[in-house]
Amino acid sequence: MAGALTRYPILRRSRALWGSRRVWRPRLVFWSGAVAVGVISVVFARLADVAQTGFHALVGNGTGWRSLLPLVMTPAGFVVCAWLAHIYFPNSQGSGIPQAIAARHLRDEEERVRLLSLKMIVGKIGLTLAGLLCGASISREGPTVQVGASVMLQVARWGGITQAKGLILAGSAAGVAAAFNTPLAGIVFAIEEMGRTYQARTNGLVLTAVIFAGLASLGLSGNYTYFGVSKETVSFSSQWPLILGCGVVGGAFGALFSLLVLKATRRIRRWNTLQPLKRTLIVAAACGLGVAIIGVACGGLTFGTGYDQARGAIEGTPLPWYFFVAKLAAGVLSTISGIPGGLFAPSLAVGAGVGSALGLLFGGSAGIAALLGMAGYFAGVVQAPMTAFVIILEMTGNHDNVIALMCASMLGYGTARLISREPLYHALSRIFIAESIRRRRAESDTAR
Repeated sequence: MAGALTRYPILRRSRALWGSRRVWRPRLVFWSGAVAVGVISVVFARLADVAQTGFHALVGNGTGWRSLLPLVMTPAGFVVCAWLAHIYFPNSQGSGIPQAIAARHLRDEEERVRLLSLKMIVGKIGLTLAGLLCGASISREGPTVQVGASVMLQVARWGGITQAKGLILAGSAAGVAAAFNTPLAGIVFAIEEMGRTYQARTNGLVLTAVIFAGLASLGLSGNYTYFGVSKETVSFSSQWPLILGCGVVGGAFGALFSLLVLKATRRIRRWNTLQPLKRTLIVAAACGLGVAIIGVACGGLTFGTGYDQARGAIEGTPLPWYFFVAKLAAGVLSTISGIPGGLFAPSLAVGAGVGSALGLLFGGSAGIAALLGMAGYFAGVVQAPMTAFVIILEMTGNHDNVIALMCASMLGYGTARLISREPLYHALSRIFIAESIRRRRAESDTAR
């Protein structure tokens, strides 16, 4: 063999390339990390379904004495989750997307680890499941982004990969792709929401991570559309008032949600400064009680992710006109409560409720109205119109409505920009960046 390598230099170079640990170890670790994101996302999704089913099994069908259990169970669950997040899993509160965005802007490795780590994966998944088990209006998709980013940042440490920012971006995109089975939405999310810019050197990382995470998800769950397949098509000639209404009204309510969350979050953080733990638990109890009262008053419609309500609306079953207001309020309370949990699915449910109400007003198809309302509202919440229409398009499997969804998303985005100039996730990420800067200055002053 040695003689063959001497006679044929190309074999010698090939063996050196394939046998080089320096070349292949980082790649194998990266691919393994992307597959791990897909597997974790699928397991997380199934456990979230079990948690939500468990809650509804406990409280019954909205009648009898068990329907009043949330008045005790939900506030108590919020307090326990907030206490665990504050003591054992700091920076796990809320969606998790702001933490991933903040980590991309931080240069110090230790500061990134405070936001993205293996410990954070355990806390984020466990406490999100606990929140769903006690009826919080939250979802798993945003937390999956923080989990995916944490996995890939750990991959960077194990594999000796220096592109930490690129791997955080890749892990976030893979998380969205695997959570919804929407690979295009994962890529668009990375471009529009996570990075706001897209560098050529990171495109290979993002695409590869989405592919491997998607393959793992497909292998475990098969090919599916999140909300099933929508068979109805928008008719511009007769339904343009509905498109206009869903875009503008949905965007306005989305901006209202963002404003309420941002203002309340900032005030709560200032109020908590003097007695952090005690006041954190007071806020959690008050928010949990508010969520419980809204849920009981609405017959249990507003508890959990809102997935069933949104899917029912898309399939043509109109939602009660008050549903979107109640679900929006429950979503605000859950988001500011200090417990971990995302807002993707609840926002889509609110949007479906907005569309359903406008469909009753304009006399349009309930399914079409729900789709358009989801696009307008979600674009208003996150101020990322491309992500909004691509994710809804992939979740419903009907590409005939692409132009209508684009219009509703852009109208929602434009309306939201008039009301609130700050995109929600980026505004929240600045809170984590500011805390890191204050901590660094405090440590520097102590060292002196």
